[in-house]
Amino acid sequence: MLSVLQRLRPAAERMSSLVTPDTLRRWHRELVRRKWTRPHRVNPRRTISLQTQLLVWRLAKENPLWGYRRIQGELLKVGIEISASSIRRVIAPKRRPGPKRDTWSQFMRNQAASIVACDLFTVDSIRMKTLHVLFFIDLHSRRVMIGGVTGEATNLRWCTQIARNLSEDRESPTARLRFLVHDRDKRFGAMFDEVFKAEGVEIIRTPWRAPRANAYAERFVRTVRTECLDRIFIVNERHLESMLNTYVKHYNHERPHRGLDLRIPEGGPPVRQAEADGSIVRRDRLGGLIHEYHRKAA
Repeated sequence: MLSVLQRLRPAAERMSSLVTPDTLRRWHRELVRRKWTRPHRVNPRRTISLQTQLLVWRLAKENPLWGYRRIQGELLKVGIEISASSIRRVIAPKRRPGPKRDTWSQFMRNQAASIVACDLFTVDSIRMKTLHVLFFIDLHSRRVMIGGVTGEATNLRWCTQIARNLSEDRESPTARLRFLVHDRDKRFGAMFDEVFKAEGVEIIRTPWRAPRANAYAERFVRTVRTECLDRIFIVNERHLESMLNTYVKHYNHERPHRGLDLRIPEGGPPVRQAEADGSIVRRDRLGGLIHEYHRKAA
C-alpha cells in the first residue's frame, strides 16, 4: 500500500526524498577535492654540506652548554652562514636548545647607548670563604669591566673607591654616559652615587625585588656562572680575579652575543663567506674550559 501511494506522488517530491541536503554538500566537497589534484608546491631545502655538518657536530660535542644561536654565531665568525633552524636539524636528535633569555623593558632598549649598569655578586671559594665581585656593563655594547674582587666584607667605602678608579680610568671620556643603573643595596649609597653625579650622570635605582629591571647585569651574572664559575673550584681571591679577567677578555673579544645580532662587543666584522678559506682551529681558555674558534689562514 505504501509503495503504491509513493508512486502517486509528483516526480519532484519523490526525487527530494532520495537524498538530504547534507548529502548534496558532501558530494560537492568531494567534487572540489577531486578537481584540485595538482601536487602542492614545496620549496626544496638547501642541502648542508657534509663539512659544515661535521663542524656543527664538533662544536656541539665540545661545548654542550651552547645553544643553536651560539653555535650559529661561532660559525658566522669563521665565514659559514647557516640558520639556527638548520643547526637544529643537524643536532636536534641529540640535543635541545639552550634556555631563552628574559625580555627587557622598553626603556632599557631605547636608552642602551648611554646606560651603564653595575651590580655585585658573590663566589664561595673551596674553603667556603665568600668573595665579592663588583662589575660594570655597558648596555649598548655589552662590554663588561670587573671593578674589583675582595675577600673582605664589602661596604660603601670600598664600592666608592672603585667608582673613583673607574671615573679616572675611563678610556673614552668623550663618550656620553647619561644613566647608571643599580639596585637599592646599601653599598651603593650616596657617596657612591656622588662620584657619577659629579660627571652629570643620572642615577636610576631599580624597584624593590625587581631583578629584571637590571636584566643586563643579572644576565651577565648567570652567564659567567654557567660558563665559568660553576665549573671550577675557586681557591682564593687572587685565583678568582685571574679567572674573571680571562673570562671577561673572552666575553668582550670572542663571544658572540644574541642581543647584538651575534656580533662581538669589541671584535671585528665576521669573516665573509667569500673569504672563508682555510681550516678551523680551536684555541682553549682557562685550561680548556672555554673554546674559541678561528679560521686559519690558508
